[in-house]
Amino acid sequence: MAYHNASIAETIDALNVTNFLPAIQREFVWDPGRIVMLFDSILRGYPISSFLYWNLKPENAKAWEFYGFIKDGSDRGVRNKAANVSGVPNLTIVLDGQQRLTSLLISLRGSYEFKKKYMWWDNPAAWEVRRLHLDLLKDAGRLPDDGEEGIRYGLEFLKKSPDQSAEHYWLEVGEILRSDSETAYEKYRAKVLKKVATAGYHGDPRVPEKNLDCLYRAVWRDQAIAYHVETDQDYDRVLDIFVRANQGAIQLSKSDLLLSMMTARWSHKNARNEVYDFVDRLNKDLPLPNNVDKDFVMKSCLVLSDLPVAYQVKNFNRGNLQLIADNWGRIKSAVEKTVRLVNKFGISRDTLTSANALIPVAYYFMQHPARNLQGTSAYDAENVPLVHAWVLTSLLNNLFGGQSDRALSAARQAFKGDGDGFPIEALIAELESIGRRPRFDEVALQDFLAITYGDRACFLALSLFYDAANWGHTPYQQDHIVPQVLFKKKHFEELGFDEARRTRYLELRDRIGNLELLTESENQQKLAQDFEPWLATRSDDFRQTHLIPDDDALLHFDRFEEFVAARERRITNRLLSLFDGQAPTGVE
Repeated sequence: MAYHNASIAETIDALNVTNFLPAIQREFVWDPGRIVMLFDSILRGYPISSFLYWNLKPENAKAWEFYGFIKDGSDRGVRNKAANVSGVPNLTIVLDGQQRLTSLLISLRGSYEFKKKYMWWDNPAAWEVRRLHLDLLKDAGRLPDDGEEGIRYGLEFLKKSPDQSAEHYWLEVGEILRSDSETAYEKYRAKVLKKVATAGYHGDPRVPEKNLDCLYRAVWRDQAIAYHVETDQDYDRVLDIFVRANQGAIQLSKSDLLLSMMTARWSHKNARNEVYDFVDRLNKDLPLPNNVDKDFVMKSCLVLSDLPVAYQVKNFNRGNLQLIADNWGRIKSAVEKTVRLVNKFGISRDTLTSANALIPVAYYFMQHPARNLQGTSAYDAENVPLVHAWVLTSLLNNLFGGQSDRALSAARQAFKGDGDGFPIEALIAELESIGRRPRFDEVALQDFLAITYGDRACFLALSLFYDAANWGHTPYQQDHIVPQVLFKKKHFEELGFDEARRTRYLELRDRIGNLELLTESENQQKLAQDFEPWLATRSDDFRQTHLIPDDDALLHFDRFEEFVAARERRITNRLLSLFDGQAPTGVE
């Protein structure tokens, strides 16, 4: 196989001009750390692996869809835009090397948008555009090692005009592209080194000179890009080359490959756009914000189409890909119904700990396309609590964590019976048959009772207490039954409690045994009154719903430990009653 060589500068010039991406490529996934590492390797003169191009004849270009390279990356994620290659001479398609070439384009001609720490994603002030810079004053040759991150050169993404000093002189690396000749570079070099001296640098003058020369040489003179050009126009051969070239790449998951092959094979839809648009819809257009990804949708395609659950390239044949295409409308409907339903339960972006736990519910909707479980029929009243209990316990017991393919295959078997309802008993049996623990055994119960206020799983745990609560549409708050204000040190001193007792109380205060979900209005009423008088105004149904012990004597603060123990017993009974083949009910 013959290879050609090119400089980084001429390679960058060809991107989005003659060189484009095929639709079968995955999205750009490298983060700034990997971009910096790549550029550090280039400055050191390390090889950055070869690239694979495909020269496509104009008469064959109409059968394909193409995308441009991303110039500006972002922590939000950026999609490649479709490219019109009509009339492009010497059209070249990059089959292997998108991540590296995109990283070079961002480094030299673009930018990266960072999200600032501790700020909300929807806050415009949380986002800052930065460009890759090289610190000309960092002596890469003097380091005894490469440091913890393995980066030798002073490379960082910074704001466009960073402060210069005698310790750091930051040069935007993309400026080197202006020096397209030796003469131009010599003028630019003299100008930059003069600015370095003006900034107050009095160290070894060879350091900035070496760094600047290294950057120029790496981008303009070294033939750092080694590439092979495939010229065969046979589609199947090129697809096979693409699969083999990308199958071993760390960042190319099997779901990426499945999506790529769907995109290449579907004749009436653009699978890439269909899947990404659907992911956007699930995350942004439903009752609550969600955070599912294409991996969830791809796995759903396999499970709901009754295909082998594990990603195996041999199963991505023409027939199976066509089956997914034929099922796509029903798959979307089933998945969206599922996400809408769990949103109704109050499960969303911040509380959905494993999206794969939703796939069995989506399979149920795939088998029952006329159902949506959003109404008030007797069927809905019977089955919604079962789905609710199943989803919550699946998440809390991590049934689909880790290697979930076997669990998904087993769950799918549960729907092969004749029943019309949600088959919770069959699901339990199938999952238990492969060693998973859907029920709350002694270990799971102890883990559940140890959940504390602020844990990500806290809402999931608390919502198991409530059958009919519509937490997705009812504003709620996680509330301490015995209020936090009573646990102040001054209150303990007034009651004459010693420090050991206070320590025990504080350990129990935030446990699930002292927590409940209240509507905002209920919680505001509770905050405005003393605890015991307020609770006395609540109905028996309220106490039953929130699993609060019936013995009023336990509500006195000096019996708080007994109160938590009694409530934990009620919680335990509640959990043990969930999988009895009927809708969960309150416990005595």
